[in-house]
Amino acid sequence: MRTGFIDKIRAHIEILDPITWISVFPCLAGGVMASGAMQASMHDYLLLLTLFIIYGPLGTGFSQSVNDYYDLELDRVNEPTRPIPSGRLTEREALWNWSIVLVVAILLGSGIAMHIGGQRGWIFFASLMAGLFLGYIYSAPPLKLKKNIFLSAPAVGISYGVITWLSANVFFSEIRQEVICLAGLNFFMAMALIIMNDFKSQEGDTKGGMKSLTVMIGAKNTFLVAFIIVDLVFAVFAWLSWSWGFHSMMYFVLVTLAIDIVIQVKLYLDPHKGLSFMQLAIDDGFGNAIGKSEINEHNAFLRFSMINNFLFLINQMIVATLIGIKYM
Repeated sequence: MRTGFIDKIRAHIEILDPITWISVFPCLAGGVMASGAMQASMHDYLLLLTLFIIYGPLGTGFSQSVNDYYDLELDRVNEPTRPIPSGRLTEREALWNWSIVLVVAILLGSGIAMHIGGQRGWIFFASLMAGLFLGYIYSAPPLKLKKNIFLSAPAVGISYGVITWLSANVFFSEIRQEVICLAGLNFFMAMALIIMNDFKSQEGDTKGGMKSLTVMIGAKNTFLVAFIIVDLVFAVFAWLSWSWGFHSMMYFVLVTLAIDIVIQVKLYLDPHKGLSFMQLAIDDGFGNAIGKSEINEHNAFLRFSMINNFLFLINQMIVATLIGIKYM
């Protein structure tokens, strides 16, 4: 089956998985806000846009393209409509896709690092290279970190939670101590979410020998482990807010934790019908962006993530703003 030029371009964009680019934007925005050093100038706005491009379409897009390239056999089972298993892209075209994106990311990142200069420039470039390296070995043999949850979850946590916060913060200022703590919280939150996201590929993971937590201990226990991690993240967040002098914020974080726990109990007791009123939003709205699934547990995770991520994002943005004001 021949694919037209426009369809080929769409397939090249799809393999970069644009919706995943959004996942890094809150961390990037938080790191910038917490610096308290960005100026309302065209220079800084362009720098911010470049930061989002480097870690969104290029960095995250690279990791998604590599993942599709090396997961062809798994995707034939789990996601047969993806560009390569569906025949819209050949393996050679997919190779060119992530190779070109990688080169552009390194060149643009190098230019920005030299523009920033000094120790901050080196930290930014080292963070970017570490992210690209993790994005590659996550899916590529022989390491293929995603084959084992004890390697894959930390890799995702570092890439999405730590590197993004530090890179964005160092873009405009020295790294703030509070940002290191927030990066740590995002590390563990990302780990919890990636653990549950594996629900959707349980069948393919089992056949392919992938050691996801769901394969090893079952869906119900996976929910329990992930929820404990999420709750500890919120609890530490509340304590940090108090220790930084944001006393009112501590109470707000505790309220959001209480809401999260109520949601978790409902989903744990009944993954199929818990928060079923949210399913309409997934099927007809957000599902077109964050993904759909026929797996009950994965649908439960999607319902949970919509609320949990919103609550966590609000907390992050408020605290990042307060930190930024402190350093202005």
